[in-house]
Order: sequence, then C-alpha cells, then structure tokens
Amino acid sequence: MLAPNGLARAALRFRPAAFVGTFVALVLAATIVSACGILLETGVRATVPPQRYAHAPVVAAAEQRVGKPDESDAVPDRARLDDSLVAKAAAVPGARAAIPDVTFPVLAPEGALTAHGWGSTAFTGERLTAGRAPAPGEVVLAGSTEATVGTSLTLTTPDGPRTYRVSGTIAAKDTTKPTVWFADTEAVRVCGHPHRIDTIAVLPDPGVSTATLASRVAHALGGTAEVHTGDDRGTVENPALTEAKEVLTGIGGSFGGVATMVAVFTAAGTVALAVGRRAREFALLRAIGTTPRQVRRTIATEALLVAPVAGALGCLPGIALAAWWFGQLKDKGAVPEAVDLAVSWIPLVVTAGTVLVTALLAGYVAAHRSSRIKPGQALSEASVERLHPGWIRTPLGVAAAAGGFVCAGLAASATGEDAANAALGVVMLFMLAVALLGPLVARACAALFGLPLRGAGAPAALAAANSRTNARRLASAITPIVLAMAFSSVLVFLHTSEERATAEQQRAGIAADHIVTADEGVLPPDAVHRAGRIPGVTAAVGLLKTSVLVPATGVLTPVSAQGVTGTARDLTAVQDLDVERGRLSLKPGEIALDASVADNAGVRVGDRVRIHLPDGTRADPLVTATYGRGMGLSQVTLSRADLARHVTSAFDTELWVKGGKAEALAPLGRVLDRADHTTALSLDRELNAWANTVMAAVLGGFAAVAAVNTLVMTVLDRRGELGTLRLLGSTRRQVLRMVRWEALLVAVAGIALGTAIALATLVPMMRGLTGQGPYIPPLVYGSFAAAILLLGLTAVTLPARAALRGETLEP
Repeated sequence: MLAPNGLARAALRFRPAAFVGTFVALVLAATIVSACGILLETGVRATVPPQRYAHAPVVAAAEQRVGKPDESDAVPDRARLDDSLVAKAAAVPGARAAIPDVTFPVLAPEGALTAHGWGSTAFTGERLTAGRAPAPGEVVLAGSTEATVGTSLTLTTPDGPRTYRVSGTIAAKDTTKPTVWFADTEAVRVCGHPHRIDTIAVLPDPGVSTATLASRVAHALGGTAEVHTGDDRGTVENPALTEAKEVLTGIGGSFGGVATMVAVFTAAGTVALAVGRRAREFALLRAIGTTPRQVRRTIATEALLVAPVAGALGCLPGIALAAWWFGQLKDKGAVPEAVDLAVSWIPLVVTAGTVLVTALLAGYVAAHRSSRIKPGQALSEASVERLHPGWIRTPLGVAAAAGGFVCAGLAASATGEDAANAALGVVMLFMLAVALLGPLVARACAALFGLPLRGAGAPAALAAANSRTNARRLASAITPIVLAMAFSSVLVFLHTSEERATAEQQRAGIAADHIVTADEGVLPPDAVHRAGRIPGVTAAVGLLKTSVLVPATGVLTPVSAQGVTGTARDLTAVQDLDVERGRLSLKPGEIALDASVADNAGVRVGDRVRIHLPDGTRADPLVTATYGRGMGLSQVTLSRADLARHVTSAFDTELWVKGGKAEALAPLGRVLDRADHTTALSLDRELNAWANTVMAAVLGGFAAVAAVNTLVMTVLDRRGELGTLRLLGSTRRQVLRMVRWEALLVAVAGIALGTAIALATLVPMMRGLTGQGPYIPPLVYGSFAAAILLLGLTAVTLPARAALRGETLEP
C-alpha cells in the first residue's frame, strides 16, 4: 500500500483533471489577495521625494490631523504654525537659519500667481537675473508676467489690493506657474492668515548632522510642531500624499478585507467540493485498511503540492492587476505621480500562506466525516448525499443570519452614518450565513424554484429532483453567484442611488441663472460687488468652497462647506437649501447644517456644534438652521469671514448670480448656466463611481468565474450519471435540456438571494444617507442578471456536450 505522500503524488499524476477546478479557484483567490495586499503595502509605504524642500534638511510643520487619537482625521486644508516658533528654531545650536515659509495665491492683471516669502530662495535655489531682493512694498517676479524692474504692479492678495514696486526678476523654472516673492514679513502679513506660517525650514551650520539638528529643533519647539527629515519632507510639501495613502489603504485594507473573505470562502467551497467528489475514493481506501490519519495526511499532502504552486502563479496576475489599478488611480489624479507601486515579498508570502491554509482547512473539513466513520458507512454516504445538517456550521449560520436581521433592523431605525455603518454589517453577515447554511439554503431554493419545473416536461422535472437530492453540490454553485450578485449590486447601486439623489437636489436647489468660476479657482474679491452692478442682476453671492470636520458617531468626518459672501436673502435667491428648521443666517459665529449632518453630530437648532475648520482650528458656532439639500449643494453653510483665515486660498471659488446676461458676466470668469454647473459637479464624483465600478468588477468577476469553475466541475463529475441516462433511453437533447434547467435553477436562485441581500443592505443605507430608497437602473440590473444566466448556461452546456460526445456511458 502506498504511503500517504505517495497516494497524493499518485492522485496528482494519474488524475490531474480532478485537481484542475481546485487549482483554478486557488489561483483566482491568490490574484485577489495579492493585488489588494500590494495596494495596501503601497499605501503604507507611499512617499514623495522632496522637491521644494530638497535642500532644507530639517522642516518643521504642524500636525496635519486633529481630534483625539481614536477620532482623528486629516485636516481638509493645511494646519499651520504660529510664526513665533521661527525665533525658537533659529536659536537652536547648530542652526544657520530658520526660514518661515508660506505659499498662497495672489491676483495680477494677467491672472493668478503663486506667492512665497523671499527667504525661501535660500533653500529653493532661485537666483536674481536682474535687480535686488524685495523690501517691504516690493516684489520679485518670475514667469509669464511682463513687468520689469522698477515698474509698478497692482496685486490683489487675500489681505486686499495694493500696488508694489518690482525690485527684481528671476528666470522661471516652470513657465506654467508664474511666481511672485514678497519680503518675508510682508508675505506672512498678507497671506490671508497673519502670524501663521506653513512650515519652518531649518538650515544647519557646517558639520552639523541632520539627525542632530532635527533632535534639537524638536526639543526647542516642545511638541508644538512635527519635525520632518528625509522623504517625510515630501509629505509636508505635497499634502495630497496623505489623501492618496488613505485611498490606497482603503482599497487594499477595507475592500481587500472583504475581497479576501469572499475569495477564501469561494476557494474553500471549491476545495470542499473537489474533496467531496472523492468521497467514494476515500471510502474505498478506508475499506482496504487506510487509517483516518493517513486519509487526512493524503489530503494535506495534496494541498501542499497544489496550493503553493497555485499561490505563486496567482501572484503574477495579482501584481499585474495591482499595477493596472494603481496606474488608473494615478491617471485620475488620486495618487501623485511621484509615488511608485511597492511590490515586496510580504504580500506575496501572505497570499501564499492564505491560499495554503484555505486549502488545508477546507480539505480537512470536507473529509473529516468520511475519514473517521466506519468504512461501510463511508461507502454508503459516498453513494447518497447526507441530508442532515452539520452540527457546527448550522448554529454558526443561524447566528449569522440572526445578526444580519438585527443589523438590518438597526440600520432601518438609524439615520446618516449610523445607518450606513449598520448596513455594511448586513451584507457581511448575510453572506456568511449563506456560506455556512449553503446546503439548507440550496435545498430550500430547489424546493421553491423547482416547483414550476415539475410541469415543464421530463427534463425539467428531473432537473428539479436532482437539485433537491444533491443540495450540497447545488450550494457550491449558488454561493459564488450570490456573492457576485450581492457585492456587485451594493457597490454599483450605492453610487447610482447617491448620484440620483444628488442630481435631484441640484436640480431643485440651484436657483441661480449663471454660475461664474475661474480656471485657477480664484475670483476677484470685488466680483460680487461688480456682478451686483450689472443691469438685470437681482442677487449675487460669492462662495468659498472647502471642507470642514464635523463629529459623526464619535469620529471627525469631512463634509463639504461653503463660505458665503453676501446676505442670507441673496443666498436664498440663488440657492434653495430646503430649510427644514430654524432660519438661515450668515452672521459670524453662526452656521447652518444639512439635516443628516446635524443628526450625526447630535445637535439641533439653537445648539453649538464642535467643528474643526479647514486648517484644524476648533470652532463652536451656533446652529441657526438645518436644511435638506446638503448632498447636492453644500453640507455646511456659514459666513465667508469664518473660513477665509483658515484656508490656503481665501478667494471665492464660485459666483452665483440671479438675473443678468452671461455676456456681461464674462469679464469675471467662466460663465456656466444651471445645467452646465450640474454636469461639472457630477464630474467631481467620477472617481468614486469609477472606484466602485472597478471593485464591483473585480469582486463580481472573481465570484462569477468561481461559479463557472464550480459548475464545470459538477458537470464533469456527473459523466457517469449522464451516461446512465443515455443507457436508460434519454436522448442527448433531453440530457442537455435537463442540465440547462439545473443551471437555470442555480442562476435564478443565486440572483434572487443576491438581490435580497443587496436590498437588505441598500434600503436602510440609502434611507439614512439620502432619505430615499435605492435607485436601481433596470438596464444595469438586467445586465447583471443576464451575465449570470449566460455564464451559468455556458458553463454547463459545453462540458456536458463534451461528455456526451465521448459517449461516456459507465455509471
């Protein structure tokens, strides 16, 4: 008798086809797990080499997160330092200079310029080509401006317009970014946030190491600033890196966790099906004296022979998928160009280990009973499927289903983020319940969906009987279809529902006839006044669009905000916010909130709400109104004066006008009508829509392929059964019709269960987020269902034709 290792090698050598389905499932699982792991590692390791601070070895900056450690979030704009810290940094032993650095936009007659303090040239390397350094009241220019040394230039800073003398010029490094330099003290004064600076660049004396200087600066600043060296300086000058890291870790971590669970469950089901197909073989081994331990060792050896190879091969397309995904994020601006994809051994080894453990556990569980019971009983159970449920899986599945119903009830009674968070648990628990209760669910589906088949002819009736009798085989095929339908529907229809609600709120809420924007996002400070003087204009307001942090269920959450230049009366003339409670006011220190934001923050009209402004500054404005169209317009509305000193650009970004003609508004910027502005806002949500679609395609595609793989395996395993039907007088056409009816039953059951789980998730989620039910486009849903039906029918028809063509008649 062969040893267990020899039995495993012999099985692989002489019956490789029996392991093809398992191999394919494990390769697919490895692809998903490795791709998500690579993106997660990239997000954790992502760095941007410093450019502006490349020659400033030590840079001090404010912490870019606010709140308690368990509720912190990145600030929407940039947190800044008090300029009094410059003197402390300059006094550090070994510091040659400590330079305050600020960056802000200013307006010149020919357009927007980027402004800095002249001291920054000590580490950026610009050199004068003419003239001298600026004194107060003077500037140095570079770029496309036509001003020359000695001429006067009117510049509009966040502090207001003023005429400056051009004291010098510099050859521009980048002609697409005209730049202006002020004297350091004047730059800090006119930047829009006086006495606040972006960073402090510290230059060392000769012979002083970077590490020593950084340690001394950190001690001198006493924890009021973070000290950065090396590649960390790139994060300081490129705040987009923080958001990119969150995007990558969100995809690799949050979505990766769900995808990994789905992949593991699906692969485990396929392995269990493959081992279950060999129950008769294991029963015969037991009958000739093989011990249970030897059977288990055989299965473990087969897993050790198949899983590592499948894991290694699956990592190759996983790397390709991660590279494509990462490249698309770069193309869409979600990741800075300087960030590179990180591919190391860590996610690949984790993937191989996950695949191996999955194969081992699934194989052990599937062969547990047949390896332990008596040989005669094992032969009996190998011939007829066991009907009673498992004593471990069934209680766990019932508990998961009960938890899903409880979460659905909580989500239905909650609002806002509470509803969304509860709804996310619904899909996970119901999917776990389907995976654990697969045979029972399959038997119920066969009984329910098989009823119409009984009167549809002999092939259909036989298909219904087969489905009821072979519930475990049916469950292996239904589970991945349910996974594909449920997750794809939740991801795609979540976006379509939000998109529809947002579009409806925009159509109802935009009352302005014209909306003026600027390519650089900077409108002249007097734009509102100039627009109000145009004949026919009845109302005009300026909007400074940004984000603020508001507490939601104990966590600071970024929400859209608009700072208004103008009166509340003019705002109501151009925006219908659908005020539900209170009265709209734009006085300093007062705020209006979207109703869902107010619910999440636990505040009502008359309360004070704790918010963090774009630079992280805490404020406690008085809530004067709540409204219902925040998703389509802005979730927070307050006076521009409360925002202007807490953003990098204190200029209005949009001008909303009631009345007047577009031609008269053209000198102020690019004029859009109501429909054009709605379209432009929709473009801002393309990244989220694309991300949801890609995740749905990845996860749904994997589950769909796994379902096809399972269906092919089950058909190939039934060659003897199909041959018996032929011996009993059934024609090939009748056999094929029976197989197709079975595939149709599997597909319809999977679609119905997946749809039910998706609706149980989407209905409370969208009720909480938008106050409406989910929007499911019929064509999109129909394409999902049609794709599943087509794949299911193709997956059984082709192998069944091949089996019948070979006339395999042995039962």
